[in-house]
Amino acid sequence: MKRLLYPLLLAASLQAQAQDVIRFYSWKDYFDPAVLKDFEAQTGIRVDYQAYTTAQELDQALRSGEPYDLVVPSHFMLKQLIAEQRLTRIDSKRLPSYAQLDPWLLSILAGIPSANQYSVPYLWGSIGLAVNTEKAQATYADTLPNSWAVLFDPAHSARLSACGIGLPDAPEEVTSVLLNYQGRRLSASGNRQIARSVQTLVPLAPQLRALDNWEHIDALAAGRLCLAMTWSGHALKAMQNNPQLTYRIPQEGSAIYIDTLAIPSNAGQPELAYRLIDFLIAPDNIVRNARATQFYAPLPSEAAALQTLIAENPLQVLSPAQRRRSYLLESLLPAQKQTLEQSWQQFKRAASQVPTTQ
Repeated sequence: MKRLLYPLLLAASLQAQAQDVIRFYSWKDYFDPAVLKDFEAQTGIRVDYQAYTTAQELDQALRSGEPYDLVVPSHFMLKQLIAEQRLTRIDSKRLPSYAQLDPWLLSILAGIPSANQYSVPYLWGSIGLAVNTEKAQATYADTLPNSWAVLFDPAHSARLSACGIGLPDAPEEVTSVLLNYQGRRLSASGNRQIARSVQTLVPLAPQLRALDNWEHIDALAAGRLCLAMTWSGHALKAMQNNPQLTYRIPQEGSAIYIDTLAIPSNAGQPELAYRLIDFLIAPDNIVRNARATQFYAPLPSEAAALQTLIAENPLQVLSPAQRRRSYLLESLLPAQKQTLEQSWQQFKRAASQVPTTQ
C-alpha cells in the first residue's frame, strides 16, 4: 500500500500544479461569489481573485507590471491605459454573450476612442446622494433641497454636519460632479482651475465624518451618516439595511460610470480571460452579479433577465428623467490627472482629522 500511495499522491500533486489558474483583479465584492464558483466548477479553471478599493490601486498594480489576466478598470481609466499600451485588444467575436449587451451602453462607451476595442462593459452605475431623509431634514431644520448645494455649499453642509456627512475618496468623481454643479466640465478645465476647484472643498473637510470608498456603507446603514455622496450600488446596499435611506440624483445632474472587463497587455493567460469575460457577461450571470452588488446590469431594458431584476428592485435602473440629467464621467489627460491627484492629496491632508465611521 505504501508503494502505491506515493505515486498516487505524486499524480494528484502534479494534477493540481497543472490546473489552469486565472489571476483576476477586481473591485472589492464586485460579483456574486457563487458565480465564480460556478465558473470554476464548469471549466476546471481556478480563479485567483484579488481585490482593490480605489482606481489608484489598480493603476499602480498595472504600472508595476503585476501579471494579472483580467482586470476591471473604470471607463475613465481606459483612455490612458490604451494610450500607454497596457491593455490587449479584445476580439468581441470570441465572446458569444457580447451580442446581448445594451447597444446604448456600448454607444456611450464608444465616446472614448478605441474603448470598445479594448474593454467590455461589466457593471455600471450613477453617482448621487444617499440621504437619511428623517435625520437630515430634522438637522437641516427645513425641507432638504434636491441639490448638490447640501454638500458643496458650506452654508448648507454646515447645517448637516451634526448628523454626519460622507464623501468618497474618489477625486475624479467628486471633482467632476463639483464642477458640473458649478456649470463647468472637468475635462475642459485647465490645471489651475482643477486645483482651485479642489481647494473649494477644503471648508468641507472639518465637517466630514467619512472620507472612504467602502466603510461609509455600514455607516449609512447604521445611521451614523445622514448624507453621503456615493455610487448607486453602495447606496442601494446601505438601503437594504436601513429603510430610512433614499438615493437621489440632484437636479443639477450627475455622472454615470461604466466599469469594464479588460485584459492587460502582460496577461499570462489571455485565453482564460476570454472564457471568464464571456461567463461574467452572460445575461443570467450578469444579473446575479448585479443583484449581489446592487449596481446596474449592462443589458437592454427589454431583456427578460433585466426585467426580472427590475421587478425585484426598480431602483436598479435609471429613469428617463435621471438619464437626461446624467453624463459620462470624463477621462482626463495625464497632466490633468496628475494635478487632480496632487490637489486631492492636499484636500485629504486637510481632512486627516476625520473620525472613523466604523
